[in-house]
Amino acid sequence: MKLFRLYKIVGLTSLFLAFNACDVNDVDSATLIPETTAYTDPAKITAVINGVYEAAQRGWYAGAVDRGYPFGAASTEQGDLRGEDMYNDQLFYEVTYTNAWTTTTANNNGMWIGLYRLINRINVVLDGLDGAQASGVLTQQQADSYRGEMYFLRALSNHELLIHFSRPYSDNPAALGNVLRTVAINDVSKVAAGLEVPRSTVQQSYDAILTDLNNAEALLGTSVSAAGPYRATKNAAIALKTRIKLHMKDWDGVLAEYDKIKAAYTLTTSTEAPFVTWTSTEAVFSLQNSNVSNPGTNAALANMYGSPGLGGRGLVKVSPIIWKSAFWQTSDTRRTLLTLSHSTGIYSNKYRKIGVNDDAIPLIRFAEVVLNASEAYARKNDTGNAITFLNRVRDRAKVTATPFASYDLAALGGTPAGVLDGIIKERRIEFLAEGRRWADIHRLAGEGLIPGVPSKATTRSVTLLSQYSTGTFTQDHSLPYTNDLFVWPIPLDEVLLNPVLAAQQNKGY
Repeated sequence: MKLFRLYKIVGLTSLFLAFNACDVNDVDSATLIPETTAYTDPAKITAVINGVYEAAQRGWYAGAVDRGYPFGAASTEQGDLRGEDMYNDQLFYEVTYTNAWTTTTANNNGMWIGLYRLINRINVVLDGLDGAQASGVLTQQQADSYRGEMYFLRALSNHELLIHFSRPYSDNPAALGNVLRTVAINDVSKVAAGLEVPRSTVQQSYDAILTDLNNAEALLGTSVSAAGPYRATKNAAIALKTRIKLHMKDWDGVLAEYDKIKAAYTLTTSTEAPFVTWTSTEAVFSLQNSNVSNPGTNAALANMYGSPGLGGRGLVKVSPIIWKSAFWQTSDTRRTLLTLSHSTGIYSNKYRKIGVNDDAIPLIRFAEVVLNASEAYARKNDTGNAITFLNRVRDRAKVTATPFASYDLAALGGTPAGVLDGIIKERRIEFLAEGRRWADIHRLAGEGLIPGVPSKATTRSVTLLSQYSTGTFTQDHSLPYTNDLFVWPIPLDEVLLNPVLAAQQNKGY
């Protein structure tokens, strides 16, 4: 990565923001709204803000957009395939699935570059909003609302970096965390200083995330967005804090944040509803897609996860590991409504617009917030509330005619540890094919509650539907937490260019 190319990745592409995302190596396509005029009227500023969301959804991958980094389809698949409950069936994500990444492999490099590219766009916008407010183009209220959105997206980005490239808070808050970039690189003269920013600690990184979320909560004075769950809101910032504080083992903090928004959302009665109506009562924050902004076969969850029987590519399917698990009730409606059987296996039915490609990316659902609170109660040994909250999510998966029993303390082993185990298993079912599994593996392995990445069905070995019932399948690809590969490396090009980061590369690379 040459200096000028790095400048384009973290700076130049952010100089010229428009609704359409731009290729990091294509200067012409990135010059739709020059920074000199981008903040001169409200309409252009709206386009700039839309461009940031578009960058979050479409991202960057090996010199191309439309591949779903850092928060589109590709990031969902990465979060699933670093775990054991979704199965890799093709070369596309085999590096991720088999833990074979290096400092030069594209999937992990795409996340690093895409996330820091997005963060720099955010920093550029924050600078531009200051100028727009000072010149009277925006009122303080308008500017503050946009600032709140940018702080939310920066916090979301920094946490994604932490769970992939740093050891978890639950292990060692003093370990190496993120490169906390808060200064906009929008001029070549700023690149050298930007390269010299060292990694902060994990603690400092989480502190920065909470600062951004607290600012977002304060600035986004209303919890309602005309754009629905597709724009950051005050309540979305609060919901994200329940996730962050769960990773920080701040159980009281999780519950305090939950209490702020417990009346703002409602779990849908049907387990299917959140994926039929993307603006359902439990949709907190999602990224919106369309057949224009999410084209082709490689940037839509419906294509990648969709059953071949419906025209999907079926590159990622449900693993026999979770399908055959004793804890997932056979009558659970998440089996019948949210999966599809095909001769080659079982596929997710959460993303249904194969060919249209306008399924949203559900980044925060209220079901997660409820289960975050359930776990916080369990960690505080309040098993009564923990089970009540757990059953709120689980019981809607009952079939009316032949319902399974709600959980009680005895069914969960009679101890807080048993209740916690039930919650973690419920998270595996509820968020299957939503990319949340890796975040749980990361924090739980760091805490010592699981030994690392669990064993998976051997890649390219599950080819028949019978392997989900009477047939057998082999397993492989476990990864102990003590293994250096548990966290991804900083990309080679970055450390070659940046001597500060070269000295802070993750161990083993």
